[in-house]
This record gives sequence, C-alpha cells and structure tokens, in this order.
Amino acid sequence: MQSMKVFQSITQLLSNHEVVFEHKVHEITLTSEQSAIARGDLLTEGAKAILYKVQDNFYLFVFAADRKLDTKKIKLYFKNKNLKAKKTRFASVDELMELTGLVPGSVPPFGRPILDFDLFVDPSLTKNINISFNAGSLTNSVTMKLKDYLAISNPTIFNFTKDEQ
Repeated sequence: MQSMKVFQSITQLLSNHEVVFEHKVHEITLTSEQSAIARGDLLTEGAKAILYKVQDNFYLFVFAADRKLDTKKIKLYFKNKNLKAKKTRFASVDELMELTGLVPGSVPPFGRPILDFDLFVDPSLTKNINISFNAGSLTNSVTMKLKDYLAISNPTIFNFTKDEQ
C-alpha cells in the first residue's frame, strides 16, 4: 500500500536526520479541523499540503491549516520568475492518486525525496514552533519541530495564502 510506503519514507528520512518527532495514530480524519482535534493540536500548527498544477507542471504547496490558498499570488510569483502561469488548477482526485498514490487529506508536506515535486511553503506556517501533518494516510500523523522540517524539506518560501480577515 502506497500510503504505508510514504509514511515509512517520512519516518526514515526523519530518523536519518536524527529528528525527534511524535507519531500519532488516530481515527480517520477528512479535514484539517478534524486532524487538529484528533492530534490535540492548534489548527495553525497543522500543515495543509495541496498538489497544484501551474501551466504544465504540478507543485506541492504547504501552508497553515487555518489559511486558504490564493491562486492569484501563485500566478504572480511564477510570472515574476518569468514562468508561464496562465493555466492553474488543483489536482483532481484521480491525478493525486496517479501521481502520489495518496488520497486527499493524506498528502504530507514533503517534496523530494518523499514526493517528486518542487515544494513551496507559505510564511503562515513558519510562525509556529511545531508542525503537524497527516503522513501518507488519514490515520497517521507526525508532529515535529518546524525548524527541523524546514531544514530537511528545503522549501521555497513565499506568500501564497489569502490575507487574514
């Protein structure tokens, strides 16, 4: 099962980097809110990972679970990098399964070497001490120090969430 391979890859990566993390097994959670409750975390500590297509390529965008993606900011970022971004959209459930072997809500916040995508992180996530996320399944979560996550995942950081109301 692909979800167990992803979970094992994450725990192996963290162990190889001697990162302290907590693994929690919980009931199936379908939303960020349910995941936060099941883990006993704040919603702001949860990482939402979205597979998003910009022009012809898929990218992984990770942000605090209490925020919403701002697609205009993503288009502007790519335009400013002299990359085409006229066509953007979320990955379909079928595409997500085909490209990752995972279901919505189980995608971890890791690009390479876990998932073969360029990784972008919104600053909303970097305000926390810890990060929590579903790790390849809807029943396995990991909590770790944010500084360790950023050091291992090596993301590109830019603001791509909607401004707080």
